[in-house]
Amino acid sequence: MKKSILLFAVLFTAFSSYAQLRPGDKTGINVFEAPKSDEEFEHLKIEFGGGFTAAFQALDHENKSTTDATKLMDLTGGFANPAANLGIKAYLSDGITLNMDVYLAERHHHDTWVKGGFIQIDKVPFIKWDLLDLLMNFTTVKLGQFDVNYGDAHFRRSDGGNSIQNPFIENYILDAFATEMGAEIDLRLNHLLASVSLTNGMLNPELTKLRPAANSKSNGKRNPSFIAKLGYDNQFTDDFRFRITGSIYTTKGSGSNTLYAGDRTGSHYFGVMDPYFATFNADGTGATTNSTSAESPSTSGRYAPGYGDKVTAMMGNLFLKYKGLELFGTLESAKGRGLNEQEERKTSQLAGDLIYRFGSSENFYIGGRYNTVKSRPSGAAFTEDVTINRIAVAAGWFPTKNLLTKIEYVNQEYKDYPTTNIMNGGKFNGVVFEAVIGF
Repeated sequence: MKKSILLFAVLFTAFSSYAQLRPGDKTGINVFEAPKSDEEFEHLKIEFGGGFTAAFQALDHENKSTTDATKLMDLTGGFANPAANLGIKAYLSDGITLNMDVYLAERHHHDTWVKGGFIQIDKVPFIKWDLLDLLMNFTTVKLGQFDVNYGDAHFRRSDGGNSIQNPFIENYILDAFATEMGAEIDLRLNHLLASVSLTNGMLNPELTKLRPAANSKSNGKRNPSFIAKLGYDNQFTDDFRFRITGSIYTTKGSGSNTLYAGDRTGSHYFGVMDPYFATFNADGTGATTNSTSAESPSTSGRYAPGYGDKVTAMMGNLFLKYKGLELFGTLESAKGRGLNEQEERKTSQLAGDLIYRFGSSENFYIGGRYNTVKSRPSGAAFTEDVTINRIAVAAGWFPTKNLLTKIEYVNQEYKDYPTTNIMNGGKFNGVVFEAVIGF
């Protein structure tokens, strides 16, 4: 019994002192690339942290459905499935840390499973070389499976239970987020930053060669992905900060790329624009459902262009903060194709967040978001581009640095979809409330 109490006390202390690469509480807001670790190494040490999000949703949706095949799921107000994440950080040596993220419970999965993990190297104590020590003063190396550093929007998105850094309920309509195996080198010198990565281009590594259709332009190889970012970030005064970055992500072909379909936790809008008849199996067999649980589609309200094989994407981001007023803007352009497609298709996205934080320690905020996507989906039915527009208004309160309550009104509309598509005349709107814990 005494041993159990002692173990609990040790774990509680570790959880209380947890410091992620980016803090998991309110202090992690507007932190982009993680700062270099300055933790003084004494001995092997393990720290824990996590995030928890619970939501109450009151959303309605509609379309111009005339058949059962395009009928939407029937929605009602109520509590959605909560989400929880666990973070583990281990100090292995001077300047060398292991970081691992675990999904405890998410919309897409109800069981515990590992998101990924990587080694971060800020010093190289096992190589005695003055020049290398000098280089490591402004260099960070990551090795393992990690979130690819494409754009800045992924630093402000919700990831399952970790949603304290997102002032809104959901992520962008075109949600660029992928966890891939590879290596990343970050350079920071004064106010300039650069990041270069080489990854396997896939969420789930595959060692088999692709077998594309006979008329496919794919070469059948699983090519790596290249990611690069250049930027400038300067806190000019105590009141004014300016940051601008440009990023590129490209792969010649991987067969199962998930740059725009890499979120394994699911959308924070439950059931919107999802079909009443949901097929579970790839061969077309299965059951029908009217459920927003784990089995139903988990990309509700998002758009994935289907660039599963070849993709080249570019994103520009602007961040301005003057006292409590902050602006975050995104301009994105991508083109690519699926494994068995002949021609590449284009997608563009424009988004802007305007947030005003006020009160003691900026513990209150109000904000608005405009997000629009224009793209040519795959399939013979699409002869023209479609457009998806979203307007969201949100407000939030931090009772403490570890607690956040936020509420959002959202209105999203789908334009130019064919009459046979479930999104034809589609729109959804309503209110979502979230309670968030982050540490």
